[in-house]
Amino acid sequence: MWRPLFRTFGFLRSTLQPLSLIIRTDRLLSAFPLGLRAGEMIMLLHKSATVADGIHFYLWTGQGINSNAVVLSNVLDGASPHVLIDPGMTGSEMGERPLDSLAEAMCADGLDMGDVGLVIGTHCHPDHFQAVDEVVRRTGANVALSATEYDFLKGPGGAFYGSFGTAAPSVKPAMLLEEGELTLGSSNGWRGQVLITPGHSPGSACLYMPDAKVLVSGDVVFPGSIGRMDFIGGNMGQMKESIRRLSELDIEHILPGHSSVSGPLVSGKDNVVRNFQMVRMFF
Repeated sequence: MWRPLFRTFGFLRSTLQPLSLIIRTDRLLSAFPLGLRAGEMIMLLHKSATVADGIHFYLWTGQGINSNAVVLSNVLDGASPHVLIDPGMTGSEMGERPLDSLAEAMCADGLDMGDVGLVIGTHCHPDHFQAVDEVVRRTGANVALSATEYDFLKGPGGAFYGSFGTAAPSVKPAMLLEEGELTLGSSNGWRGQVLITPGHSPGSACLYMPDAKVLVSGDVVFPGSIGRMDFIGGNMGQMKESIRRLSELDIEHILPGHSSVSGPLVSGKDNVVRNFQMVRMFF
């Protein structure tokens, strides 16, 4: 969920490359229906960074509520080889269109959202997961969520969507994630680890890629901050333990669900270590 607890320090640096702000949609309409009229303009509100081969980070820069996203490119078998982690929202309270912006940012990187074959939610809060039904409608992708988080979504987590004036997603995950090793695809393949890290929500899942030393942290840890624990399903003791576990991993890049005044992401092993030292001071 949004609005991390903020602390500032100056050792973080942005590696994000700015993209043009306004993109014409004419070329997308035939291949990827966005519900737009020909020539209509989309405000591009994401910046992108390729942090390792096939790992693309999309920073949300809009004013409204939404999350960052991560794309693992060309890891699945078949005609839809991309994995999208945290699709975010279709629309924000500021009238923005985050999902359409993400599709454009991917297009600028040579990636077609229509080629997404799997959507993974780090957790089910609306700012990360509300757009999943629309992504599935457009792409036919499968969906993955931790088993604990799916149970939460079917109860209090789903009711939380009423606070955003929207219904909870209706799709049923084809894959229920559990703690441990995860392999996606066979020919190109992706191998990583799922870590169930409660505290922000009961079944929050982080994805760790040991070969690239990349952690997709959802709303557990941010640059200089941590996720909120005052929403239903939050737990301070569990968050403390989750952060302790993550801090023991060999990490070069933390790709957070939200960025902060400290930076968009955390890069460099020394910076990662210092970031964990700082955020553990919250407890």
